[in-house]
Amino acid sequence: MKQPQQHGKGEFICRMAVLMSLAALAIDAVLPALEMIGGSLGVADGNDSQLVISLFFVGMACGQMLYGPVSDAFGRKPALYLGIFVFLGGSLVSLLATTFTAMLVGRVLQGFGICCCRVVSMAMIRDTLEGREMARVMSLIMVLFIVVPAVAPSIGQLILFCGDWRGIFLLLFLAAAASLVWAWRRQPETLAVAKRRPFSAAVIGAGIAETLRHPVSRSYTLASGIIFGGFVGYLNSAQQILQVHYGLGDLFALYFGVLAVAIGLSSFVNAKLVMRYGVEGPSIVALLVLAASSLAFFLFAGAVPGGPSLWPFMAFLTLVFFCFGILFGGFSTLAVQPMGHIAGVATSVISSLQTLLSAVVGGIIGWAYDGSVRPLVAGFFFCAVASLAMVGYVRRQTRAAGGSSR
Repeated sequence: MKQPQQHGKGEFICRMAVLMSLAALAIDAVLPALEMIGGSLGVADGNDSQLVISLFFVGMACGQMLYGPVSDAFGRKPALYLGIFVFLGGSLVSLLATTFTAMLVGRVLQGFGICCCRVVSMAMIRDTLEGREMARVMSLIMVLFIVVPAVAPSIGQLILFCGDWRGIFLLLFLAAAASLVWAWRRQPETLAVAKRRPFSAAVIGAGIAETLRHPVSRSYTLASGIIFGGFVGYLNSAQQILQVHYGLGDLFALYFGVLAVAIGLSSFVNAKLVMRYGVEGPSIVALLVLAASSLAFFLFAGAVPGGPSLWPFMAFLTLVFFCFGILFGGFSTLAVQPMGHIAGVATSVISSLQTLLSAVVGGIIGWAYDGSVRPLVAGFFFCAVASLAMVGYVRRQTRAAGGSSR
């Protein structure tokens, strides 16, 4: 096998964005097909179709604990290969599913496999960058990353126009296979052999314990998991709210993509902000705006007979997603920053807890859907308040220790 050569930072950023976006593609391309999948596989309750999304996140949460230690022991690229192969298998199971149970098994396998891309990509970035430069690159990656959520529902809808929902899973299989080849041919290994750690329960347990004991990593992991739970709650219920409640039908993909652009725009803005104000400041402002706007819109939605119309709701979601774009990159950077010496294990622990917590929180928000937008808006508010409480706690702890979490 030919040893890959070092290439430019621009290609590296693009490659990391593509790898990290495979999970978003596997989620968002399926959204327009949820009702069709449920009908085809005999789902009686419309809310049950949300499990196609929720169990994908559960699979991710379970898998993320594995790939960091594997990448620390054997290198970043072998861990990446392992995960993508698992995802390919899960894609085939979902593609060929004839029961809803088989579909859910395939989705868990997809999530368990594709989470390697986030864990390994974060570790690769942490191997070469740190501090504000790392946050800047993460925000730039988010700009490219957000193109996928913006267009993925439209791609899924186009496939539904031409065929049925199984074509979406064929697309996911081909996209992952192409990304695997690109990484194999062009991505150099970023973890030197001398820095690798033995793959053992003792080493992994020590890394997990160190990550969880560190107040900054622990607090920002919980805060990011809670706030991402609000976003997962939106993903769970977006098809029902936009496509059914507001009657968008086939236009759902277009409106979903417009909202996704708000995250990309805020990530681009955040890439500039963190270089001037640090990582923590913009994140706190975003949380305050998210909490205040959610409370205001919840009261507004309760006061309007029949609930708010589409355009006020879209304006509110645009502001919410702008805040999310700032928070996603910032909180991930703050959580992993103190753990550079065990980046693989730490990234696995942090990502696993974030995803598991977000799946639980998002599942609760999604299952609360009652035909109105108020459960989702209330979910945003409580997630923002809980995350603010965690950030306030870690800031007090840091000040007491005489340090900085920036």
